[in-house]
Parts: sequence; structure tokens; C-alpha cells
Amino acid sequence: MRKIMNRTMSLLLVAVMAFSLAACGGSDAGTTAAQDTTKAAASEAKESSDAQAAGETYTVGICQLVQHDALDAATEGFKDAITEALGADAVTFDEQNAQGDSNTCSTIINSFVSNDVDLILANATAALQAAQAGTSEIPVLGTSVTEYGVALGIDDFNGTVGGNISGTSDLAPLDEQAAMLNELFPDAKTVGLLYCSAEANSQYQVDTVKAALEELGYTCEYYAFSDSNDLSTIATNAASSCDVIYVPTDNTAASNTEIINNICQPAGVPIIAGEEGICRGCGVATLSISYYDLGVATGKMAVKILTGESNVSEMPIEYAPQFTKKYNPAACEALGITVPDGYEAIAE
Repeated sequence: MRKIMNRTMSLLLVAVMAFSLAACGGSDAGTTAAQDTTKAAASEAKESSDAQAAGETYTVGICQLVQHDALDAATEGFKDAITEALGADAVTFDEQNAQGDSNTCSTIINSFVSNDVDLILANATAALQAAQAGTSEIPVLGTSVTEYGVALGIDDFNGTVGGNISGTSDLAPLDEQAAMLNELFPDAKTVGLLYCSAEANSQYQVDTVKAALEELGYTCEYYAFSDSNDLSTIATNAASSCDVIYVPTDNTAASNTEIINNICQPAGVPIIAGEEGICRGCGVATLSISYYDLGVATGKMAVKILTGESNVSEMPIEYAPQFTKKYNPAACEALGITVPDGYEAIAE
């Protein structure tokens, strides 16, 4: 790609020099020759540029923090959108999974930088933080990231990161999630906020939901686990002390819903989840987005960057266009919960 660009610039330079010589020479013959040279050079430059556009190929690095339904769907939507726009032969995806380890995210990002990929997708907050630390030159798009200001340490975040980073957010209206909990469990007194303390955006969500729930009259308690190793103990403590549990869009929780479900459901404690995948695994209801559609939106942003239509530094963070109330039929039946109208059943 750089060789083609250099050739195009050289041809344009020839054209400029030819015009300059014609201006100095002053003869009609010289002017005509220079104009012919200019036209030929410009034509060849255009053809070279067109050939570049027609035959251009791209390498896109994908760093996904961990494998679970939401992140998997976002990655799939991202790849589908790019492939549909550019063609399967025009893009190569280097897809890597960090298996939930932030240090592995850094290793993956460093490999993308070494390989000089054209663009990086950072799927989840830890992946985005690794990309921010790893490169200031390669365009980076985040997805499945709740709040970019929190994730990247930006005070007074205005919606555009700037530099080489942009992306999409999976932030659902947290006050509406609190309202959903109140709609389903108006007589509950205590709500446990179960989340991974290592995930900055999980902390942001539970802090925000806690404030909204306390305004509704609930007593809220934090139940933070550091990783999957102490999840069982913390979830047991929450289930023994709370009427309802709230789990945000937390990657560690999403990867361990079976552990949470095996503790909370036998204890008779319902869970309101931040996203559909967690709800399918251990929750009773959620106000959720389509992570596949979020990935598609991110892929469309990538196409604009790769083709030069948009500059990543000027692209604001995009948000999910709609949210859907959903419920888990099996979990609701097991806990004897009747869901009001307006909720969509989650497919098993």
C-alpha cells in the first residue's frame, strides 16, 4: 500500500515540475509539452490510485478479552460488516482471545503492532486499555465497552476520545435497569451488587445502579469478587443476605454464569442482569442490546477508517440504538416469577 502511495505522489510531483518548467520557458511548444506531461502524469496517478482502491487488502487484528455470548456476537457482527462492505478477499482477520487475562491482551496488542496491522478491534474494556497503552498510531476501535471515559481515564469525557481511538458502547440506561428491578420486585428490601472489582466499567455500573435503587428505597450492598477464584464465595454471601441480586455487564460474571446460577437459584434469589448472555445463564430479566448489531456498527466504522472516508480521531463513540426488556422463561418458572407484559422471552 505504501509503495503505491509513493508512486502516486511521485507522478504528481512530475506534473508540478512540468508546469513549473513551462512557466519559466514561455514558449507555446514548451507549454504544450508540459501540459501533455501533466495530463499523462495525472492520468497515471489516477489509474494507480484506482488500482490501489480496487486491489487493496487489509489486515485487521481482533483482541477479544474472553469467550462468552456477548463478546462473541460483537466480534461476529464486526467481521460480517467489514466482509460485506469490502469483500472476503479484501480483508484478513487476525483474531485472538486473551482467555480473560489482561496481560495476555497486552501481548496480543503488541503482536498486532509488530505485524503493522491496518486496524485493531479491542473487544471489552481490558482489551481497549491494552490497545491504548500499546499504540498511538494504528487506528483502534473498541466495542463492548460501557463507558470510555472511565475505561481510558478521561476526565469530563465529551463523547469523542480523539487520537487513534473510537468505537461503540454497550451502555444500557442504568436507571431503567433499576426501574426494571423495581417493577419486578417492588417488595424486596435488599439488593446485592455482584461484580468483578478488576473491571472498571463494572464498578461504574454498580455505582450508578446503586444510586438509582437507593432513590427507589432499596438498601444496596456491594459484593465484589477479584476473579473467578473467589466468585463462588462472594456469590454465596450475596445469596444468603439479599432479596435480589444485580449483575452488570461484567465479563468475568458472563464467563461464569453457571457458578452464579448454581448458588443463587437454589437459594431462591433472583438476578437482574446487565445483558442477555448473563441473563440466559443465571438471570430472570434484563434490559439488553443486540451485541451482534453493536459489532455491525463497529464494523461500519472500521470500513470508513480503512477506506479513508473518516478519520478515527474525529469519530464520536456510537451507542446501541435500542434496548429490549427480556426475560429467562426457565429461571422465572423455577423461581415462581410472573413477568408482566412487554417482556420478550430469551431463546434457549
